Amino acid sequence: MQKRFSGVVVPMVTPLNKDFTIDVIAVERIIKLFAENGIHPLVLGTTGESSSINEKESLKLVETSVKVKGTNQCIYVGLVGNQVDNLIKRGNQYIALGADCVVATLPSYYGLSENQMLLFYQTLADKISGPVMMYNIKATTQMSIPLEVVKELSKHPNIWGLKDSERDLKRMKFCIDWYKENSNFSFFCGWGAQSFGSLKLGADGIVPSTGNYVPEMYKSLYESALNKDWKNCEKWQLEINAIAKEYQKNKTLGESLAFLKFLMNKKGFCNKTMMPPLTEIK
Repeated sequence: MQKRFSGVVVPMVTPLNKDFTIDVIAVERIIKLFAENGIHPLVLGTTGESSSINEKESLKLVETSVKVKGTNQCIYVGLVGNQVDNLIKRGNQYIALGADCVVATLPSYYGLSENQMLLFYQTLADKISGPVMMYNIKATTQMSIPLEVVKELSKHPNIWGLKDSERDLKRMKFCIDWYKENSNFSFFCGWGAQSFGSLKLGADGIVPSTGNYVPEMYKSLYESALNKDWKNCEKWQLEINAIAKEYQKNKTLGESLAFLKFLMNKKGFCNKTMMPPLTEIK
């Protein structure tokens, strides 16, 4: 079943100049590189330091990404913050600029009840003029969106899917099984080490941060999955896992993102600059 949203969606790093403005040339370079490898970018996600980038630079990033996107490339844009009115405003700005979908994380300051989570996403979906996806990332919000909440929200006509980065195999398998036959709701696995496993089970897509550094390897992994060449798909997964350890092992999330930019800088993709409070690797 071909769904509206599927494939490899890489949570793109946000290339920055030394003065913390968006490096437009680097953005264009990375978006085009993704397009060459059949990859869709998620800008302003966790990997893109979204919570630290102001409105002006966020809009510039989205505008630039949309301007240079490939013919069949979707631009996903993250929504991160605690002010609901501002999230609605930003979401509509991104859609107006040409974003294909906004991907919203739970507000993270207060612990929320199930009813509050429902109301949050229903409000966004009612008031944003384009497709909305949920983003479950317990590592940053300290909350997990309950599966019953996801099931209820999947019925909303403007909620098109779930990106789930929680490292829970039982949860992942349930979501894949539950939503694989729902033509209007996509499940994306945001757990990079389970890219192969989730695709084999029937996930609609994957969201791996390591795709910033080795997009060509994810192209090969996904093509293997489409061809049901699971032996080759697993081979690519194991090779990618070894690369991911290079910038993730024994590091905080912020440290790993700085190391990812460090590696990308060595390939000439972007500067090492990180948005405060994160710091670059010297």
